[in-house]
Formats: sequence, C-alpha cells, structure tokens
Amino acid sequence: MEFRQVVRARRMVRDYDPRRPVPPEVVDRLLDHAVRAPSAGFTQGWGFLVLESPADRERFWAATTVPGWAPTRWLEGMSRAPLIVVAHGNRDAYLDRYAESDKGWTDRDEARWPVPYWHIDAGFAAMLILLTAVDEGLGGCFFGIPPERTAAYRSQFGVPDEFTPIGAVTVGYPAPSPRSPSLRRGRRPMDDVVHRGNWS
Repeated sequence: MEFRQVVRARRMVRDYDPRRPVPPEVVDRLLDHAVRAPSAGFTQGWGFLVLESPADRERFWAATTVPGWAPTRWLEGMSRAPLIVVAHGNRDAYLDRYAESDKGWTDRDEARWPVPYWHIDAGFAAMLILLTAVDEGLGGCFFGIPPERTAAYRSQFGVPDEFTPIGAVTVGYPAPSPRSPSLRRGRRPMDDVVHRGNWS
C-alpha cells in the first residue's frame, strides 16, 4: 500500500473479528517498525508489553477496567482484539542518556526538558504500530489506561516502576461496525490549524 493510502486509511478501530488472530510474522513487523521510531539522543527508552493469549488479554481488561462498571459496546468490541501492545516510556533512561559526555549536561535535571520526550517517543512508536497495522490490512486503536487502574495494571504484569504506560494499542482484523459519531465533526480546515510565517 502506498504511504499516502496508509495515512488516509488509518482510523481508530473499536471492534474486531475474534476468530482471526494476528499472524506471528505480522506481530514481529509491528514491533520491528515500532522500535524504528525517532528517539531523543537515540535513547530508545521505550518498552512494550505484548499480550496475545486469551488469558493475558483477559487479565489486561480485568486490571484496567473499573470494577463494577457495566459492559459497554466500546469495551465489548475492544476486548475482542486478538492483540494488545502496551507502550511504555522510561524517564530515567532519558535523564541518564543526556547526562552522558556527548550531550553536554552534567546532571539529570528533568527541568531541562521542555516536554517529556520519554512519552513523546513512546507515542511515536505507538503511531508506527497503528500505521503498520493499516499497511498489513489490520485495524488498531490507541487508548489510555485510566490513572486509577495503573497500579493494578503494573501489579498484574510486573511492570517495573521506571516504565510508565503511555497507552495501549489493540490490533486485529476489523469487524463491520458503524462509523464513530465523532467523525461527524469533520476535519478542521487547514487554515485553522496551520500557521505560516506567523500565528495570526
């Protein structure tokens, strides 16, 4: 598929065909592309938790869903995804990297960073997973883990303290489903979001 087609075809898929697993070689390509994302200082301070077995996926949804919530159409569709990849960022890896001699900083002061690149770089990697899924004829959806469920998620999967889950990506073959009502908003006009030479 041409790159421009991949970009235009990408959408958030929230319902999957549970009978069709993601082939192992495709899972490998998703991850190979993810680790080719840009990273500040070539730190590569990300980590990915890959959940494929039904038992592991069930543990994920149990850990990240607020107990007592009634099942929703969103959760029912998303839980049918045969693959979940959780992207994590490691702040300490970046602070350590930029305290090395080739970067010129002599400390690990987080205040030097204009934004948390450990999250941004993990987000870049997640986007490459989403785009690769489209190129492979699959669908994907990026979503966050509720803050109040992060501890349960960490405990369930033994995620080290230095890794922060920035979001999860479900991947699978899309099931027929209606378009999201959010799409009725349409895309904002380019003149509203692109400023050339000056903001005003």
